[in-house]
Amino acid sequence: MISVEEARSRILASLMPLGSEQIGLASALGRVLAEDLDARVTQPPAAVSAMDGYAVRSSDVATVPVRLRIVGAAPAGKAHAGTVGAGEAVRIFTGGPVPDGSDTIVIQENTRTEGDHVVVTEPSLAGRHIRVAGLDFRAGQVGLERGRRLTARDVALAAAMDRPWLRVHRRPRIAILSSGDEIVMPGEPRGPNQIVSSNGIGLAALVGASGGDPVDLGVAPDDVQALQSLAAGASAADMLVTTGGASVGEHDLMRQALAARGMTLDFWKIAMRPGKPLMYGRIGDTPVLGLPGNPVSTFVCAMIFLQPALAALEGVRNPVPPMETARLGADLAANDGREDYMRAHLDHGPDGLVATAMTPQDSSMLRFLAAAGCLIRRPAGDGPVKAGSPVSIVRFDTGVLRT
Repeated sequence: MISVEEARSRILASLMPLGSEQIGLASALGRVLAEDLDARVTQPPAAVSAMDGYAVRSSDVATVPVRLRIVGAAPAGKAHAGTVGAGEAVRIFTGGPVPDGSDTIVIQENTRTEGDHVVVTEPSLAGRHIRVAGLDFRAGQVGLERGRRLTARDVALAAAMDRPWLRVHRRPRIAILSSGDEIVMPGEPRGPNQIVSSNGIGLAALVGASGGDPVDLGVAPDDVQALQSLAAGASAADMLVTTGGASVGEHDLMRQALAARGMTLDFWKIAMRPGKPLMYGRIGDTPVLGLPGNPVSTFVCAMIFLQPALAALEGVRNPVPPMETARLGADLAANDGREDYMRAHLDHGPDGLVATAMTPQDSSMLRFLAAAGCLIRRPAGDGPVKAGSPVSIVRFDTGVLRT
């Protein structure tokens, strides 16, 4: 068996970012930039006011109170045509261009008007409340680098940089093949020894949420020819993901079927719980990731291996997100020789996040998986850990915290 880190490293080393395509800015959320994005404009294009008030010469308001003549106005988007001279002021609003001759803004709270004059009651130094040209960015400046998955904030920045079209990496097409005589799809008639399948549907949801396009190949019975037939549907995919049939004995059919289709095996079995029977190989140019059949094992392994693989195919610069740290909510016994990923509640404590392992940690229990906020990572051979000790965690979702 190989370690989790080695298995993931070997998977990622075998993958290259997919080609690029051009999309409209409105469709950019969650996509990964295929090239650096530089600004087409300077923002702001000229010096503008950061506050509502009056544009004046700082030398005129060094000693207060002082009475100045109002000679014009500069609302946002419109400029005062003249030059501010000695003893003069221009009414200005947030975003309004700073008039020539003025070098500071007196906020309106520090003034009072008297007809066509304004009385300034507080001094204002040169440059006060002025946003200089290019304060945010200048034309030609790179605002977003390639390999970045675009957030809503990034989309807003791209819009401000006047970039209506972006070049992003293509979404990975992920073919998903489930297997097992014992499983049926939700809503289908069940035999006395059959269970409802969740793996394929759950994986498709995870792939879609992670930026990929899932292609469900269906459920194959435990038959080599049937597995080969359905696996052929992955010929146009960027990766084939299978669930079940990667263990031992009669469950070894998946490897047999894929080997018959020309799969070269990189590794099989990793020192991890849940998820020991993990398989990785390649059929021609198509990577193949074989996940365990137990529902929790499938999903946990998909988080640890499939999600980084999807990110690598999309061109993300650092496809493996860093671990976070939480305090342990309850004691844990010593771990054995496999790296363990334990479902856990995630709470806010007085000193930060608190992760409490759920019991039991049975790899068939999806109810606990859905209720968990994170996975606690236990290193192989880790000794007993007391409550309050720091532990590494992998969040399911940064917004999932129990209240």
